[in-house]
Amino acid sequence: MPAASRPRSPAVAEAAAEPVLPPAFAAWFAARGWQPHAHQLAMLAAARAGRSALLIAPTGGGKTLAGFLPSLIELAEAPADGLHTLYVSPLKALAVDIERNLMTPIRELDLAVAAETRTGDTPQAKRQRQRKRPPQILLTTPESLALLLSYHDAPEIFAGLRCAVVDELHALAGTKRGDLLALGLTRLSALAPGLRRVGLSATVHDPERLTAWLSPTGRAEGAPVERVVGRGGVRPEIEILTTRERLPWSGHMALHALAEVYERIRKAGVTLVFVNTRAQAELVFQELWRLNEEALPIALHHGSLAVEQRRRVEAAMARGSLRAVVATSSLDLGIDWGGVDLVVQVGAPKGVSRLLQRLGRANHRLDAPSRCLLVPANRFEVLECRAARDGVEAMTLDGDPPRPGGLDVLAQHILGTACAGPFAADALYAQVTASEPYAGLARRDFDDALAFVATGGYALKSYERFRRLKQDGDGRWRVAGPQHVKRYRMNLGVIVEAPTLKVRLGNGRRLGEVEEYFIQSMVPGDTFVFAGQLLRFEKVRETDAIVSKAAGGDAPKIPAYAGGRLPLSTHLAERVRAMLERPDSWGGFPGAVEEWLRLQRLRSVLPPGDGLLVETFPRGGKEFLVAYCFEGRNAHQTLGMLLTRRMERAGLGPLGFVATDYVIAVWSVKPVTDAAALFDQDMLGDDLEEWMAESSLLKRTFRNVAVIAGLIERRAPGSEKSGRQVTFSADLIYDVLRKHQPDHLLLRATRADAAGGLTDIGRLAAMLARVRGRIRHQPLERVSPLAVPVLLEIGREQVYGSALDDLLDEAAESLIAEAMAPEQGGLPQ
Repeated sequence: MPAASRPRSPAVAEAAAEPVLPPAFAAWFAARGWQPHAHQLAMLAAARAGRSALLIAPTGGGKTLAGFLPSLIELAEAPADGLHTLYVSPLKALAVDIERNLMTPIRELDLAVAAETRTGDTPQAKRQRQRKRPPQILLTTPESLALLLSYHDAPEIFAGLRCAVVDELHALAGTKRGDLLALGLTRLSALAPGLRRVGLSATVHDPERLTAWLSPTGRAEGAPVERVVGRGGVRPEIEILTTRERLPWSGHMALHALAEVYERIRKAGVTLVFVNTRAQAELVFQELWRLNEEALPIALHHGSLAVEQRRRVEAAMARGSLRAVVATSSLDLGIDWGGVDLVVQVGAPKGVSRLLQRLGRANHRLDAPSRCLLVPANRFEVLECRAARDGVEAMTLDGDPPRPGGLDVLAQHILGTACAGPFAADALYAQVTASEPYAGLARRDFDDALAFVATGGYALKSYERFRRLKQDGDGRWRVAGPQHVKRYRMNLGVIVEAPTLKVRLGNGRRLGEVEEYFIQSMVPGDTFVFAGQLLRFEKVRETDAIVSKAAGGDAPKIPAYAGGRLPLSTHLAERVRAMLERPDSWGGFPGAVEEWLRLQRLRSVLPPGDGLLVETFPRGGKEFLVAYCFEGRNAHQTLGMLLTRRMERAGLGPLGFVATDYVIAVWSVKPVTDAAALFDQDMLGDDLEEWMAESSLLKRTFRNVAVIAGLIERRAPGSEKSGRQVTFSADLIYDVLRKHQPDHLLLRATRADAAGGLTDIGRLAAMLARVRGRIRHQPLERVSPLAVPVLLEIGREQVYGSALDDLLDEAAESLIAEAMAPEQGGLPQ
């Protein structure tokens, strides 16, 4: 937890008296050669005034120590039994890491303070002991906090709680896990009046929103929350790799550049290699090991690996015994490894805030720059990497707009509250609406959520198993029986993974989990790469995929994970569009990229910054439409579905489409002549409703909502349901509700979820409004240079319309030559 002298934060009132560290703490800082940061002292001042605080400070600025320092001083001055400070982290690994770092000042200051973690990995015996004799400082996750709050003795456990610290607050606010935590904090404030709330964050897009999130009123106006801003450190050094290899036109794995990445690993002390998907992590790790002639210690870390393997990697990293770790977002947040010299981002980062978060893992000092290498996987990603670097330099962060709290999460919270003891509906409604996600919750929605938890709602109330609450003589609600308490605790949480199977070696050792649909595509003897190993699939036994180690053979498969691809942020999309329409900004691009853009300008036109370029051209007996929307893969997938429906009605004979983060391509029997009509905003009316009703999207979304709300159980006493069983149950109930109660609470929650997430309807609507009257239709005689990457995606990821065909069977080289060849024959030099 490094610290250094910094000026006083402008966010702290100048009238506030500069607090003085107690002598023991001042001596501890001095012994380490530190002076406390101004923001650390400001946090101490806020605590002494009994005020909550939001700290926005860069990584390496002693943010975690700033959050804990007031509690350590309070406990040193007035030792207390019982729980004093609760620390909530979005990651189990972060809680473990903070415990390791927190013990340093506790030990060196000889404080009589116990600090422990409590997560899903904590042994049962330790959890029971923590309820009876809580430590003074408990480090946990939103899910474990919800579990603690569901116990009847929660009032005793939290009665003496003085402070709740939420780390990496930006990563929780606006998510369902954040909704669950916000509701938990309202319960804590009721159990421990006067509770201080502390939020810690390095990257903040909307400080007002986080201030409201921390406020006990759920609103920023008049919030008793001190906002403290730490001064930034040295500007990071961000380099974009100009590969000596041929730069790919499409694809997102960047395997072509890994020899150069390995050279950087050799030269650096410790390197974190970030990728965007778990499948990419496996591939990159395998390729780096193939190149690793010096046998450097390189490890792999992602969320599907067994917890034992992840902990071994984290411990080895903390000891400094690794040279590199290939990781997904599982290591994005807060792990305090001061020895990281270099962060490598393989593939475009998809957002400025995400890039800042990842490069913040390097160095952890404010007086030296963090070093980051961006490795574009294709030509469009060169543009995105440049846009991300420019965004970091300008410190213009991206973030999603606020969304109301999920009704499914609210239902789970209502049942959890009842598990702890009876409650009055009016009091709970007032408590819930004191949280930021539910500040605007209508009483009707609350009453519907309560009715759903109590009876299942009108369409389901005749089923005994859905009657989970009952009213007592005083009108208070209480849980209907102990079986509902047990089921709640076995199924709480809002992370609904796709159905998975545990991957086990024949000797029983568990390697992790892969999604069920991936294993269903395999036959015994097939090989695949997982946990950094080449494995042979043997058989499925109950919920386990039994494997053995393989020595070689045919090309192995790589497990793919649903929802693994991160969409391009709106902010980066705006920067890429602006860059494309300004040739004077192309300086420094690799020669191949500059030539590609120059030829696009010559053959067609460049996409406008505030409009939409739509190209149409014939190829291979088909008619193609390519639209340069730059709104992210999720929005483009939805757009593709809607476009093909419209083209079908217009008699154009759509055959299929493919979408990337940047572009969408649709192919059809007949050409499009009126692109503006095709992209009219009215496609988000009946077309959208009909498509969503017909597609499997709503059913898949309903399954997740039903699991979170407790309607469908993932686990029951003595058993665990398979993914097929859960899906079958959800589909049946979905059909019943649509028929008999179409306005059911869970169907409303389903539609709200479907409007975001995988469909990104809000972003699509904003794009259609932005380009209205600004659509440039450019008919061409052949494929344009800028259209080549998306056409190369055909065959990798296809979604068909009304017909099937063998598409673009010409080799990729033929396509590239056609797009890039000069008008009068010959290929570019």
